[in-house]
Amino acid sequence: MTVDANTRSTGNSQNTVELPSPTAWPIVLALGVTLLFAGLVTSASVSFLGALLLVSGGIGWFRDVLPSEKLEMLVAAPELMSVSTRRRQVSRVRWADVDLKRARLPLAIYPVSAGIKGGMVGAVVMAALALTYGVISKHGVWYPINLLSAGFFMGRDTTAQLSQFHWDGLVAAALLHLFVSFLVGLLYGAILPMIPHRPILLGGLVAPILWCGLLHSTLGLIDPVLNQRIDWLWFVLSQIGFGIAAGVVVSRQEKIQTWQELPLVIRAGMETPEADNPRNDEDHGNDGDGLGGRK
Repeated sequence: MTVDANTRSTGNSQNTVELPSPTAWPIVLALGVTLLFAGLVTSASVSFLGALLLVSGGIGWFRDVLPSEKLEMLVAAPELMSVSTRRRQVSRVRWADVDLKRARLPLAIYPVSAGIKGGMVGAVVMAALALTYGVISKHGVWYPINLLSAGFFMGRDTTAQLSQFHWDGLVAAALLHLFVSFLVGLLYGAILPMIPHRPILLGGLVAPILWCGLLHSTLGLIDPVLNQRIDWLWFVLSQIGFGIAAGVVVSRQEKIQTWQELPLVIRAGMETPEADNPRNDEDHGNDGDGLGGRK
């Protein structure tokens, strides 16, 4: 039985309890957000459907909580339970003495800086592949550079213009390439803890496929000239080269140990005597009252 918060009766029985009414609108909203972004790599109709679900889910969810929350009355069936214990005092778990049986993986991960370093090396490899494409296509080494920066300069869209040297196009393309490579490397470093044992697989296959799929549906809005003249085969190869180079660099970096074996007070940075010196009994002969005490 669903009731409104402003119209519910104040004379409820003691055997009933008020709870928020169940609603499916949050699921509809989440599905709308998923379809909205999935349409970027599929078709506009999928994004349109996601937008409709997103708006519908938002409106339906707000109507369930505003201007007043919808509640329902449930019959409470109280159960008489008695809790007892034979222990006369609280037992404290000492983290240094606990033999953990549950596997907690990974024990070590690559730092975020490893992804940034890999992104910078991958930028060099990707630039070399792009220049190689310019030579093989017989358009010249300046063609891919000017093609990358064509979106910044109106009227520079013919093959002859793109094959010539332009210092402003070189500067713009270099800055854009380095900036995007840095962001991709930073994102790569943030994802590394999720797949800590396969950096080359993540960077050389998974990330390029996702990145190329995203650009394939949005490049026409970002850079129309590049979208008209891009060679997708070479573009995908350059992305894979970027990812493999980044993965090789990351795999050669030293991993850092995770803090999963430490107690929560230390991982959260709390200043407590036990957290500052969890093994103080070994150094000062404590009687075992601390977190790291040994009797």
